[in-house]
Amino acid sequence: MTASLGTPIGLVIFDCDGVLVDTERIAVRVQREVLAALGWAMSEDEIIHRFIGRSAEAICVMVDERLGPGTGARWHEAFHRRHRQEVDAGLPLVDGIADALEAILPAFATCIASGGSHVKMRHTLGVTGLYAHFEGRIFSSSEVPLGKPAPDVFLHAAARMGVDPSTCVVIEDSHYGVQAARAAGMRAYAYAGGLVPVDRLTGPDTIVFDDMRMLPRLLGLTDRAAQDPRAQDRRAQDPRAQQRQGQEQA
Repeated sequence: MTASLGTPIGLVIFDCDGVLVDTERIAVRVQREVLAALGWAMSEDEIIHRFIGRSAEAICVMVDERLGPGTGARWHEAFHRRHRQEVDAGLPLVDGIADALEAILPAFATCIASGGSHVKMRHTLGVTGLYAHFEGRIFSSSEVPLGKPAPDVFLHAAARMGVDPSTCVVIEDSHYGVQAARAAGMRAYAYAGGLVPVDRLTGPDTIVFDDMRMLPRLLGLTDRAAQDPRAQDRRAQDPRAQQRQGQEQA
């Protein structure tokens, strides 16, 4: 059973692609190029609908079914090679997520649960400077039997973090990810500032928002932080907060 909005939050689970790092635009562009070269021409809208939020393993299966056995492996190698090149050329954070994390990380237990592989996340989170903030609390669909929209990776993350699923909230940006959160009995916060249309994110136990800077307030953090001196102390020790304060005073 999904907890009500008034239930205290035990764990904030972040998706990675499209929530923390702005890889989805890269992924759609690379998907279109690689699939066209293999013989499967698709529009960007079709790629978003079919693939955003799905694991590489699930996409391999779909490519094999469409283009024949063995093609999925060729897709996997070509896609990840090109994706890595594009990421190395320049990968931004999702707009507003740095501000949101500055407030959320000191105040809540957090982790990442993604359809991406550990190798991919180590790369994308590494080049954007986020890996150290989540190291040891990063979970992949490769660790569980089924990827999103099945709830497996979110339930796995909650179990590893020692938290009741009903007290978890999930920050997602994909249709399949939001479905997985609901299936896990977790509250979903669906970010609509990316590529997925709002109508594919709305539904029960889901709050849709379009600016990551809104997220701390949506999680009730303003009141909680004001009442929690430990969170204030942690912020005072956060070098990012100190740097920002110095810039504001300059």
